[in-house]
Amino acid sequence: MNRALTERLDAELAGFRRDGVYKKLNHLESPQASRVRMEGKGEVVILSSNNYLGLCDIPEIVQAGKEGLDRFGAGTASVRFICGTFTVHRELESALARFVGTESALTYVSCWNANEGLMPALLDEQDVVISDALNHASIIDSVRLCKARRLVYPHSDMSALSNLLREAASARTRLIVTDGVFSMEGSIAPLPQICDLAEKYNAVVVVDDSHATGFMGDTGRGTHEYHHVEDRVDVITTTFGKALGGATGGCIAGPSELIELLEQRARTSLFTNALPPVVAGATRFVLSYLQEHPELRERLWSNMRYFREKMREAGFTVPDSIHPIVPVMVGEEKAAQGMAEDMLNEGIYVIGFSYPVVPKGEARIRVQISAAHTLAQIDTLVAAFVKLGKKYQII
Repeated sequence: MNRALTERLDAELAGFRRDGVYKKLNHLESPQASRVRMEGKGEVVILSSNNYLGLCDIPEIVQAGKEGLDRFGAGTASVRFICGTFTVHRELESALARFVGTESALTYVSCWNANEGLMPALLDEQDVVISDALNHASIIDSVRLCKARRLVYPHSDMSALSNLLREAASARTRLIVTDGVFSMEGSIAPLPQICDLAEKYNAVVVVDDSHATGFMGDTGRGTHEYHHVEDRVDVITTTFGKALGGATGGCIAGPSELIELLEQRARTSLFTNALPPVVAGATRFVLSYLQEHPELRERLWSNMRYFREKMREAGFTVPDSIHPIVPVMVGEEKAAQGMAEDMLNEGIYVIGFSYPVVPKGEARIRVQISAAHTLAQIDTLVAAFVKLGKKYQII
């Protein structure tokens, strides 16, 4: 390898290790579930997964994926406009549109690809995009890729958003983009107020609902259903890699004209192979499975409330929210990393987040509750937090 490049890479990796943000990958030897076999650690209870409804290893869903694989093979071997669309893709897209409540939908190999393709295809120099400061990295990258004027408002600050919309009054299109649920906080976007401002200033509302699709709202449609603004959100992007089975893939759902434009112009549609049939088949099945099993959502919310109550009783700081992402605030970066490492010795897998992922002084252990967890597992988690909270003088 080029010596100058090697020296640069060594220096940058040393910086990651020095700053305590080097990410070590843990290898799992079993399907994603409430308990997993981790290489070198044996069985652990996993509380850092987006497997909110516990669907990753459900036999019926695995079988639906196998049927997609048997019927259509491993993949399209081409991009969609050449010869890369199977009937299972159109069936899934119709089901997705019905599920989230839009006219049409288009699938991608990831929600990152969906987000990254949307803004550059839709916006140019005549337009303005206005983004929440805590939006996901895929939204940030999409905004950077487009030619529109870019504005950012402080997290969920509706007064600041209103001011920016007034400032952008002369733009051809004013587009507001927000996460439905913010993954580091577990906080939910104030969609009613966002929609009110969008209607006042004739703006488009785009919501990335990756951490909500499948379980938020009365029937699991997402944050727009939770807030009862189904007819007021223009575009929804989401993933299949979290509550909808945990594999991969994503989509954009919205007006049929938008989907038609994306098929013609979005680079992540035009130049990327279609979603693997095994994922398309499994995800299509999941959308039906969710409607037949509302008890999964009920169990998820019950588990989430139970954990939050027990942690507050134990003296931990847990932000107010109703989402299964539960950040347990630690404060000091080394303490958060140390607690996460010690948790593995207690048979529990959680992740500590510190600067620059979150602001300095706001390090945390992010817990993600699932419908698959038992109350006994949650009790074990709380007991471990109490033990380590005393060790690190947090409680």
